[in-house]
Amino acid sequence: MRTLLALLMVVLPLAAQPLPVSAPEAQGLSTERLARMHRVMAEKTKAQRPPGAITMVVRNGHIVDWQTFGHRDVEGGLPMQKDTICHIYSMTKPITSVAIMMLVEEGRLKLNDPVEKFIPAFKALQVYKQGTVERPVLVPVERSMTVKHLLTHTAGFSYGWGNDNLSAMYQKAKVFEVASLDEFITNVAKLPLAAQPGERYEYSIGIDVLGYLVQVVSGQSFDQFVSQRILDPLKMSDTHFTLPESKRARLAKIYGLRQGALRTQQGLSTKGVPFGGMGLYSTIGDYARFAQMLVNSGELDGVRLLSRSTVDLMMKNHLVGMAKETRADDDSEGFGLGGSVRIHVEHANRLGSEGLFGWDGAASTRFRVDRKEKLAYLLFTQWMPFDTELLNLFDTLVYQAIAD
Repeated sequence: MRTLLALLMVVLPLAAQPLPVSAPEAQGLSTERLARMHRVMAEKTKAQRPPGAITMVVRNGHIVDWQTFGHRDVEGGLPMQKDTICHIYSMTKPITSVAIMMLVEEGRLKLNDPVEKFIPAFKALQVYKQGTVERPVLVPVERSMTVKHLLTHTAGFSYGWGNDNLSAMYQKAKVFEVASLDEFITNVAKLPLAAQPGERYEYSIGIDVLGYLVQVVSGQSFDQFVSQRILDPLKMSDTHFTLPESKRARLAKIYGLRQGALRTQQGLSTKGVPFGGMGLYSTIGDYARFAQMLVNSGELDGVRLLSRSTVDLMMKNHLVGMAKETRADDDSEGFGLGGSVRIHVEHANRLGSEGLFGWDGAASTRFRVDRKEKLAYLLFTQWMPFDTELLNLFDTLVYQAIAD
């Protein structure tokens, strides 16, 4: 039976597949061990924590495992399908980072360029020190904010998710409740920074700012640049900032718990604005093509977006030299240009290689690429709040299936 299933996977028309398909053993993975992952995901979705999931494992450029579990719409009885569309939220960030690095390669900007060179309003940025929301005590920036600071979440910006006075200022500003990226930048320029540029890592709105920067430097709207320079060349035809009406029936609902019961969640609204940090919808198959491009050091199917040396640079830890060289929430990972980088495998408490690179989305989506293992793997759910435990478990379930 397994042999028959493997044969059917191989002979399916390539046009129906985002990447070539192979039996797991042909690429050094164990079918029996992949079944462990299937059992866990089936148990999770049967318990509706989350109610639906899609998984994919790619080795040596071949899809060796692609599964669906549970439902994309519980109330409607609609199952998760391989072409289900999901909100990928912060998994937009690596795509925006690639856009920036393409412009760097073209000599149109540099990583150490001051951001104020392109956004003059940023010349007046100040740093919050103390005081109230109404009467904050601010100090001047000690150094210019650079493009690299934005890429690495060391620019001094915040998301304003805390209960402190600075977070209250971010919440009051409602920076994402805007009609355009221009309005977004106008609002951001009025906010104080949480720290001096280059002082520390703090996950933030910095890559949303980079989306606007792409517009300024390229002369195109951000969404046009991403579509023409990244999505179209990679044949990511189901990835959009604004989801066409014809595809909305394939969109998964977002779920979570409210008062202990399963409920649909509102999610994060972008009102159609193409934010570089959270704006995209996608399918797991589309995003797998982006991930494989990174595994291939910048190229896929004869289309090269980045040079190998650029991808090498993106996957280095750029927090080196700071007081804390790892992310605030994970001592096993530093941060590269647009994604996390595994630097201390012994601190991770889960399987995975040194150099593992990728990022997650707010509705519990994940992608990782491991160039040493020639591996990419992805998990798409639509579950809020973000389920770190599930995503980290998925890392181990993938790596334990490697058999060569």
